[in-house]
Amino acid sequence: MAEQEHWQWQEAGTAWRGVCVYHVTLTVPSREPLLGTLLIPEGAPSKAQIKRTELGNAVVDELYVMCRHYPEIRILQFCLMPDHLHAVIHVTQRMETSIRSVIRGYWQGVKKLGRAHTLSVASELNTETANEGGYPFPFFTERPFIRPLSRRGQLQTMIHYIQMNPQRLATKRLKPGFFRVQKNIEIGGRCYDGVGNMALLMEDAYAVVHVSHTLVVKAQHGDDQELRDYKNACVLQARKAVVMVSPFISPDEKQVMQVLLKELHHFILLTANGFRDYYKPADALFDACAEGRLLILSPWPYEGGKRHISRADCVALNNMAEEICNCLNSHGAVLSQ
Repeated sequence: MAEQEHWQWQEAGTAWRGVCVYHVTLTVPSREPLLGTLLIPEGAPSKAQIKRTELGNAVVDELYVMCRHYPEIRILQFCLMPDHLHAVIHVTQRMETSIRSVIRGYWQGVKKLGRAHTLSVASELNTETANEGGYPFPFFTERPFIRPLSRRGQLQTMIHYIQMNPQRLATKRLKPGFFRVQKNIEIGGRCYDGVGNMALLMEDAYAVVHVSHTLVVKAQHGDDQELRDYKNACVLQARKAVVMVSPFISPDEKQVMQVLLKELHHFILLTANGFRDYYKPADALFDACAEGRLLILSPWPYEGGKRHISRADCVALNNMAEEICNCLNSHGAVLSQ
């Protein structure tokens, strides 16, 4: 992986044409498993694999057709799932054509495959619409998603994410309750959406993780003992089966969360964005969710364009964490049916 450190991010004057690494996702809009079937040998998610359909094989073959047309492109990793394809591609030298145009060409080729497949199925069914040429073509009507991987560590993270896709889908299939979005969880008169172990709302004790600005300023001026004591106290509470609640926004709060994850404690995470369709937590949070150690709550609906959390969001979420602890320690939560 040493050569990755030398990869450049959109050289001057060559935006979308120069040396770069990209993550591409192509999705069947209906989310039907038209590209493959998930197999879980012995019921073990770690052994999960995707058995490709004829259409799935054709979609993968088209990736290599693209590479033959554009020798500047290398496929670093790909994973075909039942209803979508992930690929990480490396543009190794400046191209005359933008990567967006290249991927658009790939998309057009795949759409033709989808049309041919649909017509073939329709013909086998002897449908009147097939004879009239009016059979619908539901495949790949949405443009592929393409994102440059520009920050250090993004490439390794994305490759790991893609490699783990079958295992995570298998885990979701085997433990659907922990990954289903639960609506209208009422706590203290406020409603949340949630993903994870709802039983964590019925434990005996809850406490907030919120590192105050005062402790951070003291630490910045050389007196970090109070900050260290506070973080240690949070972990000690978790070790006594207290469920810790926080949006875990600041670096110090994130350190506490990492210890909670490492030591396999239960906790509740508040997030500034809601849950899109087919939502699943990433990396260690996914594992904690699958094992029933995590509940993620959001007071707000999902926004596709949301990128950064505002200071007002931070203040609101920290207040909600306090509110949740106060309520659960005395009354409990109400789940809608």
